[in-house]
Amino acid sequence: MYTPNFSISNTILKHIGSIESSREVIENAPLVPAWEAKFREDALVRTVHHGTHIEGNALNLSEAERVLAGVKIVGRERDIQEVLNYRSVLKFIEAYDNNEVTPETFKHVHALTVNRILPEEVVGEYRRTQVVVKNSQTGEITFRPPPAVEIPFLLESFLRWFNGVKPEDMHAVLKAGLMHYEVVRIHPFLDGNGRVARAAATLALFKAGYDIKRFFSLEEYYDREPLAYYEALQSVGKSGGNVTAWLEYFTEGLAIELTRIKDKVKALSTDLKIKKSFGGQQMALTERQIKIVEFVQENGFLQNKAFFELFPMISEDTVLRELKDLIKKGILKKEGSTKGVKYVLTTGES
Repeated sequence: MYTPNFSISNTILKHIGSIESSREVIENAPLVPAWEAKFREDALVRTVHHGTHIEGNALNLSEAERVLAGVKIVGRERDIQEVLNYRSVLKFIEAYDNNEVTPETFKHVHALTVNRILPEEVVGEYRRTQVVVKNSQTGEITFRPPPAVEIPFLLESFLRWFNGVKPEDMHAVLKAGLMHYEVVRIHPFLDGNGRVARAAATLALFKAGYDIKRFFSLEEYYDREPLAYYEALQSVGKSGGNVTAWLEYFTEGLAIELTRIKDKVKALSTDLKIKKSFGGQQMALTERQIKIVEFVQENGFLQNKAFFELFPMISEDTVLRELKDLIKKGILKKEGSTKGVKYVLTTGES
C-alpha cells in the first residue's frame, strides 16, 4: 500500500499560507466577466505553451497562441500537434466529473497528449519495456523507473491512497504535488509522462476545488527554470524516497504563480467597498483609473502634485481626463478649489 514519506516543514507551511491568502483575494475579487475570460485564456495559452516547451517543443508563446486561435503558422508538424493535443488535455480536465481518479483517467490523458504523435499501439497504453532517463548533455542515466510489469500495481496502489484521503486529512495542494511526483516516478508510458504528470496534478487541484477560476499556470514556473524542476524531482531518490524537498518546490511554484495572479487581479479590480457601494455593480475601469482609485484608497486623497509620482510618463491633461470620468461615474468627487483641490472617494467617506 502506498504511503507518502514527507514532513510538513516551515517552508511548506509558509507556501500554503501564501497560496490560501492569494486564493481568497482571487476568488473574491470583483472582476468584470471580460477580464475573467481574458485571465482564463491567458492561463490556457501559457499552460499549453510552457507545458510542451519544457519537453522540447520549438514554438514560442506567440506561435502557440496563434495555433490555439486556429491560425496557420509555419512550424514543425509535431510541435503544432503537441500544442493542439495539450489544449485537448486541459479541456478534458476542466470537464472531468468523476468522483475518483482511475487508471483509465491516466490512459485517456496520455491518449490525448500523444494523439497523432506516437504509434497507435502505444497511445494510451502502459509501456511494456524498461526505459531510462538520461542527461541530454552527458548521457548519464539520471533516473531508472520501475519495471514495466509493476506499473499497474503501483498506480492502483497510489490511486487507492489518493482517492481515500479526505480533505481534512491532507491539504489539496500536497495531494496534487504527490500526484505529480508519483506519475513521474512510475513513468507509466513510453513518452509523454511529464505532460501526463503535470496534467494529473492540475486535475487533482481542480477536483479539490482549487481551480482558482482557472487563472493559473504551473507549467510556466517549471519551464522558466527546467533544471531546478528536474533537480527537485530527482531530490526524492537522493533522499531515500523522502518527498519533502519536492513538496517545498511544488508549493513554492503555486505560491509564486498565485501571488502574481493576485497582484494582477488587484490591479484590475476596484476595492470591495466600492463594489458594495454600487449595489454589487462591476465597474469597467481603465488600468489608469484603477491605479488612481487604489492610490486614493491607500492615501485618502489625490492632489495634482502627485500626478507625476503616479504616472511619470503621462501628461497632466490625460490624468485629468481619467479623473473627470471617475467623477462622472460617481466613484470620486472633487473637494476644494484651484491648487488645493483634492480628489476623494464618494463612498465610505461619510
